[in-house]
Amino acid sequence: MALYKYISKLNQNDSKEYHDLVKNRLIEWRTETTPLRIEYPTDLVSARRLGYKSKTGFTLVRVRLGRGQKQRPSIRHGRRSVHFRQRLVLKKSYQWIAEERAAKKYRNLEVLNSYKVGKDGLHYWFEVILIDPQHPQIKKDKSVSWITTSTSKGRVYRGLTSAGKRSRALGGKGKGYEKSRPSLGAHQYRAK
Repeated sequence: MALYKYISKLNQNDSKEYHDLVKNRLIEWRTETTPLRIEYPTDLVSARRLGYKSKTGFTLVRVRLGRGQKQRPSIRHGRRSVHFRQRLVLKKSYQWIAEERAAKKYRNLEVLNSYKVGKDGLHYWFEVILIDPQHPQIKKDKSVSWITTSTSKGRVYRGLTSAGKRSRALGGKGKGYEKSRPSLGAHQYRAK
């Protein structure tokens, strides 16, 4: 097996020591400021899979998000109980919101991708991979130099990251996906 296969097996470990490590990590993360710039990825396999490289021009940021708050407040008077607690479905995923918060803090960087690193009863944690499009190392690197073009500016706000495309229902093709392009809102104006 290769190195990353061994690391991914470690992350799927079900031992008590691993659970204690994760628990202590979350306790420490709760006290940190958010978004927080970090030196190394917590999950190296996920970071490398999504395009992270350990070179100048790449930045990692950990973002903490509060969970919940998706229900309407309970109605006190004059309603039938069948209408109580209607679910409020968010249009954006938590991951997309985390990417936007990281981009808002680091305005000169562009979001490449992100991945989930933790969850407890109150919070989600995501690590966001950011790239400096003006850095000479990034401009020279053929695999990521596309992010230096003007069409990639503000890509997270336009839903062009993986999490954004997933929230916009652009993950599939064929039957059942006819109404998801060009967008869910624009479909009604398409020529019949």
